[in-house]
This record gives sequence, structure tokens and C-alpha cells, in this order.
Amino acid sequence: MRSLVSIAALVALALAAPADAQEKADGQSHADYLAWLAKSPAARAQVIGFRTYLEMKDVEDVVPTWQLVRTASMWKECNGPRFEVAPFTEWNHIASTLRFIENHVEPVIGKVEALSGYRNAELNRCSGGARESAHRHFFALDLTPLRAIARDGMIRSICKIHEWRGRGYDIGLGFYTGLRFHVDSKGFRRWGPDGKGATSPCASVV
Repeated sequence: MRSLVSIAALVALALAAPADAQEKADGQSHADYLAWLAKSPAARAQVIGFRTYLEMKDVEDVVPTWQLVRTASMWKECNGPRFEVAPFTEWNHIASTLRFIENHVEPVIGKVEALSGYRNAELNRCSGGARESAHRHFFALDLTPLRAIARDGMIRSICKIHEWRGRGYDIGLGFYTGLRFHVDSKGFRRWGPDGKGATSPCASVV
């Protein structure tokens, strides 16, 4: 009975997710997530466990759970899973990342949407991730702001908070094209669109 109640609560929570969230990758929308849950009892059980863990860590409302299980934006080209729950042993990594996002990123740029989280080894390799990518062990999220903001302003705000608070959380910060950026808690560092520290736009604003 408790399991049925948990599943019902999960579905209700999913239905309450914001409908206007930016959906960047085909096949990874909220509706796709609901369809994935509906056809896989194993996925439902894994998500319930993951959500319970996030609640224990008090980070369940930083980013909607359905966005945290998005994999790579290139999942289709790589014939990989569009959604996947990371192994339990990796959950503590994303909790640290979410805490930094909640305490320091969102206060300066507003709420964010998660576009990519955990990637298994095969999907990470196919999608162009580094061999030791922070996505492999669920340290990382690729994010985009939900409110309108200029790229220069976003970079300036995030770089300054990274310089001020990032070292204490072991935060890695990367910027891609447009408003997409990467945050992880694997180690203090920063980089630009080519993956190199020398090209980080933070160098010119901090």
C-alpha cells in the first residue's frame, strides 16, 4: 500500500511541474518523462528512491526531479536513454551541486532548468564528454536560466559568485553557447566553450 501511495505522489508531483519550462532536446520534455514513468515500474521505483534521498538532503525543490534524470541532449543520435537515474552511490554528488545552485546560483540569476545530468559511460563517450566527465558520476548539471537574461549579464553574475563561493563547494564552472552553462562539485576550476580554462569568460569579469 505504501508503495502505491508513493507512486501516486510521484505522478502528482510530476503533473505539477511547470509547463512553460524550456524544452531544449527533442524527446526529453515533461510529457516524455511521464510516458517513460508510465511504461517502466523499475524507473518509477528508482525515481521514488531518488526523490526520497533529495528530500532527506533538503534539496528536492531546487530543480524538478524530472529534469535531474535527463541524460545527454544527444541521447537520440547516440541511441542512448533519454532519462536515467544515476546509481545510488552517486546521489551524494548531485546533492552537493544542488546545494550550491540553491544557495548561490539562483539568488543571482533566478530559477534554472536542468538540461543534462547523469550520463552512463557509453552515452558520455558518444556525446563528446571527456573520459572523466563530471557527468559520469553525477557531479554535474548543464543548466539554463528560466527568466530572460542577457548572456553577458549571466556570465558576469555566475563568474563572480564562483570566484567568491565556488572554492568552498569544489565547484567546476563551464560556459557553452547561448545561455547554457555547466556546474559540478567535482573540483574548483572553470573553462570556456572549447573546454579550456584559458578561454573561460570569467577571466575578464572577476
